[in-house]
Amino acid sequence: MTRAADMLPKLLALLCMIPFDLVTGLSSAAPNSTTPSFPPPATISGAVGVITVPLSSYPFTPYPTPTLAPCPPVFPAIDPSNPPNVSSDRHVVPDFAPAWATAYQKARNLMSNYTIEEKVNITTGIGFEVGLCSANIAPNNNFPGLCINDSPLAVRGADFATVFPAGIQVASTWNRALMRARGLALGQEFKGKGVNIALAPMMNMGRVAQGGRNWEGFGADPFLAGESAYETVLGLQHGGVQSCAKHFINNEQEHFRTVESSNVDDRTQHEIYAHPFLRSVMAGLSSVMCSYNLINDTYACNNDKMLNDILKREYSFQGFVMSDAFATMSTLSAVAGLDMTMPGNIVNYNTSYFGGNLTDYVNEGYISIARLDDMVTRILAAWYFLHQDEQYPATNFNSLDQNDKVNNKHVNVQADHYRIVRGIGAAGTVLLKNTNGALPLNKPRNMVLIGSDAGPGKSGPNEFLFGGGVDGILAEGWGSGTGIFSYLISPLEAIQERARLDGSSVSWDFDDWDTDLAGNMAFGQAVALVFACSDSGEGIVTVDGNEGDRNNLTTWNNGNDLILAVAAQNNNTIVVVNSIGPLIVEPWIEHPNITAVVWAGIQGQEAGNAIADVLYGTYNSSGRLPYTIAKDPTDYPAQLVTNGSGSELVTINYTEGLFIDYRHFDQANITPRFEFGFGLSYTTFAYSDLGVAAIQSLNIDQEDLIIAWEGGKASPIVEGSSVALWLHEPAFQVTFQVTNTGSVFGTEIPQLYIHHPPSACEPPSILKGFTNVEIGPYDTKYVSIILSRHDLSIWDVVAQGWRKPDGQISFSIGASSRDFRLWGVIPA
Repeated sequence: MTRAADMLPKLLALLCMIPFDLVTGLSSAAPNSTTPSFPPPATISGAVGVITVPLSSYPFTPYPTPTLAPCPPVFPAIDPSNPPNVSSDRHVVPDFAPAWATAYQKARNLMSNYTIEEKVNITTGIGFEVGLCSANIAPNNNFPGLCINDSPLAVRGADFATVFPAGIQVASTWNRALMRARGLALGQEFKGKGVNIALAPMMNMGRVAQGGRNWEGFGADPFLAGESAYETVLGLQHGGVQSCAKHFINNEQEHFRTVESSNVDDRTQHEIYAHPFLRSVMAGLSSVMCSYNLINDTYACNNDKMLNDILKREYSFQGFVMSDAFATMSTLSAVAGLDMTMPGNIVNYNTSYFGGNLTDYVNEGYISIARLDDMVTRILAAWYFLHQDEQYPATNFNSLDQNDKVNNKHVNVQADHYRIVRGIGAAGTVLLKNTNGALPLNKPRNMVLIGSDAGPGKSGPNEFLFGGGVDGILAEGWGSGTGIFSYLISPLEAIQERARLDGSSVSWDFDDWDTDLAGNMAFGQAVALVFACSDSGEGIVTVDGNEGDRNNLTTWNNGNDLILAVAAQNNNTIVVVNSIGPLIVEPWIEHPNITAVVWAGIQGQEAGNAIADVLYGTYNSSGRLPYTIAKDPTDYPAQLVTNGSGSELVTINYTEGLFIDYRHFDQANITPRFEFGFGLSYTTFAYSDLGVAAIQSLNIDQEDLIIAWEGGKASPIVEGSSVALWLHEPAFQVTFQVTNTGSVFGTEIPQLYIHHPPSACEPPSILKGFTNVEIGPYDTKYVSIILSRHDLSIWDVVAQGWRKPDGQISFSIGASSRDFRLWGVIPA
């Protein structure tokens, strides 16, 4: 582990972010210089077949903006400052087109007298570690500039800001209201600190179980990730900040992230990896960050197919595309769809692919002035779209230096957001095992807490730079997706507070390695709570030999041996796991003395309180797994690729296609330890009275497209084809009843899985609906889940559109991906 005090503050400038050979041969013109320079497209040393944009003159015609008139209540005109209410039925398809049209006109008016150089300045960051934020656009001719800042769970680098639960934790709640609430609170805090663009949410798919940044995202299913992203974007932008969805696309591991080509077929790309971005665009997304990696041998920020054809044409994305830090590969990336380069300069060089070079390319006719105008319009329009021209707060902190006495105003933006943190921490905790009524705890006579994860860090919650280490409660991973804790509640503090009320005796041992002592302390205790963890993060930091991605799927800090040592001495051993992702729990899960397992996840600053709420039954566990926990690492369909030089192209073929996570386990008939969607409660639920009915469309303008889809024809190749109203409006309503058959209040998470006909060549079961139902003892609730035509469609790679597969489509309702209670058929 590397402590903050031992690390250079310029850590991010290390070339682990991008190899030296990617920047050779470039001029040293300053970012906004007009010195003639025509750098060649970047290449990888020794690579063959990297596809680039050739030097040529490129005309440009902007994509037309949406023209379908709003049609409430299904398709109402929506402003991001007033989003639709949260609903599990998804009966509203928000129409942001009128708000975008207004913003576009304001942007065109503002830039009408801009020079080429002034336009280019809007597209080019001012440089790495220059300015107050993670990245910055300079003020420019009646435009105040932009503060762009991490992270998905906090305003990174800011004091007096909340550290929220990670994305994986909010996905574990399967609760749209909590997803929205977290997004809103985050958005309010970013705005309060004067941040214009929040680099959030992150929505990579967790293809590789060991992936270092999986915890920043929303799990291993595109529908769950998509709904989580949708609600998060709506919440963030309701709070006033522009949301930037990342990392577009296929950035699924940290090893070789700047030199690997993710080779993905078109159908898999559309149905799996692009889906969360589609849902983000439908939420009125302001910006998208393109990733470091290559996609099918073309760099993501240089990829015309992904940026222009899919994002801007298919999805009718009205916002702008920015690069990940130093991910711009060529000035001609502007032709491929890149609108803004960040942080502006090329790493270790005082030049930019944009800046002066973009100015020259426009003047020389390689990039059209129409395309430059489009880039600037998109950036300025996003600013107007969020009403940031209306008394928006100035940046009041320095993300690089909390002790900056001039710029850090120490504005406290936390409000009562700790309540949201605690609520999500508890609601996202998954109860995996509970035998003999071990939980909830009921005033135990005495108990012992074992393991460093039960206590505070040895030197406080901000002991490690970028969170790159753990010697106490694990509440976030590491890397740029982290925040600065104002405080961090450990399990020890929270449990002692409850023990005082109950009259319980509490002891503890935080030494993970002295298993003899741990066993001795557990002997004779009414309850032995063992805390274990597993950490990961971004590849800019290596922790205990883990270069971002995890080396394995075992517990950290001797966790397995510690658990077994305690279980050997205490027949009421309860295991609590704070983990960024799945672990192999086979060494101890079936031990007869382990009576309960609580999968606590990554809970943010109220971690200890959230854990105590579940342990004592203050909150009845309702969390569900957003990924599969396997019995063996080799059971997962995709493995971490670690073989490569770091300077030559590394090819990663997504040969599993559509069959990731539970889809693979189902297809290959592999029994997991705990399936996707699994989670226990302190009560039980019964399902009954299934019904399904078609919903009559009121969309007469697109009636011919609906008829064509019902006849098996694919959606047409037009602008906005994948976000069309007829495709996403309510088409079928599934209804049923859920009864709480137990004696305590609880929350059930009904899940709807589609089963396509064999002709579709789809996985056996695909999540396409879920909701959360709060039910009192012995009470019954009516439940409704809406399905759209898109939910029932597959991507036709030949027709390049969404179509209904041939044959009967059935569905199941249940408590997990393998616990079905009701079965039905979609009406033909």
